[in-house]
Amino acid sequence: MRTSRVGVLAAAALLLSACTSTITGTPTAGQTEQLGPKGPVPAGLERYYGQALTWRDCRSLSHDDESKSAFGTRGVECALLSVPLDYAKPDGRTITVGVLRQRATGEKVGSLLLNPGGPGASGMSAAVFIAGKAKKSALVEKFDIIGFDPRGVGVSEPRIECLTDAEMDAKRVQPEPDTVAEVEAENKAYADGCAKLSGGAEVLANVGTREVIRDMDVLRSALGDEKLSYLGYSYGTRIGTAYAETFPGNVRAMILDGAVDPNEDPAQQTIGQVKGFEQALDAYFAQCSRCKVTSKSQLEALLKPLEDKPLAVGNRKLSLSDASTGIAAALYNDEYWVILTKALDELSAGKGDTFLLLADAYIGRDSKGGYSNLMAALNAIRCVDEPRITDRVTLESTSRQITEATKGTFMADTDPPLPALDTCAFWPVPNTSQPHQPKVDGIPTLLVISTTGDPATPYTAGVNLAKDLNARLITYKATQHTAFLDGSSCVDDAGIDYLVTLKPPAQDLTC
Repeated sequence: MRTSRVGVLAAAALLLSACTSTITGTPTAGQTEQLGPKGPVPAGLERYYGQALTWRDCRSLSHDDESKSAFGTRGVECALLSVPLDYAKPDGRTITVGVLRQRATGEKVGSLLLNPGGPGASGMSAAVFIAGKAKKSALVEKFDIIGFDPRGVGVSEPRIECLTDAEMDAKRVQPEPDTVAEVEAENKAYADGCAKLSGGAEVLANVGTREVIRDMDVLRSALGDEKLSYLGYSYGTRIGTAYAETFPGNVRAMILDGAVDPNEDPAQQTIGQVKGFEQALDAYFAQCSRCKVTSKSQLEALLKPLEDKPLAVGNRKLSLSDASTGIAAALYNDEYWVILTKALDELSAGKGDTFLLLADAYIGRDSKGGYSNLMAALNAIRCVDEPRITDRVTLESTSRQITEATKGTFMADTDPPLPALDTCAFWPVPNTSQPHQPKVDGIPTLLVISTTGDPATPYTAGVNLAKDLNARLITYKATQHTAFLDGSSCVDDAGIDYLVTLKPPAQDLTC
């Protein structure tokens, strides 16, 4: 059986309800609020930019453990934003984007839209979590905190789907294919399943970042904001950068934390992630002198039996792939290292419960066995956002590049990678973006935050993005993925003051 840890990292994004009344003050559940259009309105999109939003109890929109917990929070309200499926056909099919709002507690500056990354993560659920971490700060006092599920994700419809829940469970424990033909057949079947379950090629063609930023501008207007204030984490930095390129005159302020370098190709991103997680694993072992597993060689030996025989965990099994996913999940933040230690101690004793829980959380499986569409959306958005390799000469060259650059690292492939075309090579629609240096003339000063020991989005990516955007850079010295509103008063105070007053730090800052 072949195993791949690089694959784990690569995997590691309706009509408005009818109402008889329209109000401009504070709406109650089921009432409609019309605040737009605001700012420039592209020709042909007037009805979207000026649409009314009907706010309702969020609980009716919950669909998994995460959303049930978040949407039941006191004081949040939800709406469905109507947007065109294809912006080139504004009079054609419409789709909906889920929106959640927590109102400003004091004198309002405006709305703060946010995206937590993924791609494929729910911005609606994340908004509740982030607002909770910013409780009693000027951020929640001055801004309506707005989370939205990007098109195809979570509450938004149509949803991107690629496998049934049963197929997801089965895929996690099945052996990796041993031949190129088997790999490619599996990848093609996955791509075909995405088109079938998601509503066809037209849906998949319009789920990328190119479309998401158009939805954000519609939402900005519908919320009554002349200009956009935005907080983007991880993949959310790609969204923010693309928005600034497309709508430079509509930007008020942006914090981009845990940057994805828009000028890097997928191979460079993979290499950076492998090295980033390796650095985080080294940091974990450096502080783990009293652990049962204290080195990568011991870890490798502990995981090896899972390669041929997954470990029984109740009526389920822990595969090597899931164990590797669990390790990656726990390396995202040093606060999770205690959980990793528990998982490794359990595995040393022949138990895999904690590793399975880590993998479930990362992949999006809830307590009842249902899956969010996080992984399906991640793959679909990646396939339309990034250039794909469809010829074997380029494939072999790229595989050699990744293998040579990551040789000797724990998170690299345990066997030489097969020269097989990946899922995106079989995607039924073309990609809509290319790596490039962003052109953002005329935007205000933005704020980029980059963490020195970030495993998922390496520090240099943030440095490069800040340079490309002529933005102010906050360097955070820690081992974790993203930093804003995560416990550093140095980072948080500077970021919140910037969003509220539009005054960035006088110079680049190190925290």
